[in-house]
Order: sequence, then C-alpha cells, then structure tokens
Amino acid sequence: MSTIASLAGRIDAVVIGTSAGGVEALSHLLPALQRGAQAAVFVVLHLPRERPSLLVDIFTPKCRMTVREASDKEPVEAGTIYFAPPDYHLLVDEGPQLALSSDELVNFSRPAIDVLFESAADEYGERLLGIVLTGGNQDGAAGLQAIRAAGGMSIVQQPETAQVPYMPELALERGAVDYVLTLEQIAALLGTL
Repeated sequence: MSTIASLAGRIDAVVIGTSAGGVEALSHLLPALQRGAQAAVFVVLHLPRERPSLLVDIFTPKCRMTVREASDKEPVEAGTIYFAPPDYHLLVDEGPQLALSSDELVNFSRPAIDVLFESAADEYGERLLGIVLTGGNQDGAAGLQAIRAAGGMSIVQQPETAQVPYMPELALERGAVDYVLTLEQIAALLGTL
C-alpha cells in the first residue's frame, strides 16, 4: 500500500464519506483541492435529518473549488464540491447528473455513504476515487467495495488518526483497499487532481 504520486488525468470524480469528526477531517481535505480541477467531488456527511445543513456556509470560504448543496437532476460539473442535503440520499445518475432520494435509511442514515458510492461506481467505474474517513458506523464499507469491483480506487483514513476510528476500521475489515493514508497524505493526493 505505497502512496500514489498523482491523480492527474486518472480520476473524473471523487466520493467522500464521513460521520463523527467529519467536519474537522473535511477541513483538512477540501481546501487542498485546486480551482480548475477536472474532477467533481461528492460528499456525504451524516447530519441531523431535521435541521438545515450549514456545510456550504462552512466550506465555501475555505475552498478554492465551487461548493454547493446538491440539487435533484442537476448536471454534474467538474471542479465542484457537492454536499448531500440533510434527509436525502445523494446518487449519481446517467449523464452524469445528480439525483436525490428519500428512500429508506441505509445504515441508519439518510444520506448514506453506501448509496452515493454504489451509484457513483456504476457511473464512473475506473475513473472514480472513493474515500472513507472518520465515523462511528459501518456506512461506506460496502460502497468502497463496490468502487473497487468497478475498477475504481479506494482510500481509507488511517484508523489511528481518525477522531472516531470505527468507520475506517470496518472498511478495512470488509475487504482490501488500495491505500490507507493520513489526512495530510490524502490532502496532498487530492491536490494533484
């Protein structure tokens, strides 16, 4: 599991899943993305379903890429970070375009990481990078395996560096991943997109 030097020209989309401790982890990663990156970034952070999200307000001043909350049927634009809205699953559909769903909870969550990862794997295949970060349930483990099965690349945050290591640990237990990296290493890699 050595590190990869660059993602340039290899990745069209990045999916990131996180839960407890996620705002802090994303604050390390998302600012590393460069304006003009040729990839779209989709983020599921488990949020309280009954309250509006402040993620766009939190991350817009920190990021060089455009940051927005995903909207249903919105065409995907490279160089944009899309956050799943509270109480909706975020999916990537043919086109690619975004889709929002109020289907049942998955892993006690809506939005669920697995739902995003599996739909993005279907759309992007080997041009997808999936990242599981800090969190306290099993969400993301099955989705990361779907990404690998589609030929995409998988990264898990080094569990001992995660605020809550359970989610990265379970992702590692569920199957092989390509890289186990610290937030600093993941940020450096994202900076090469």
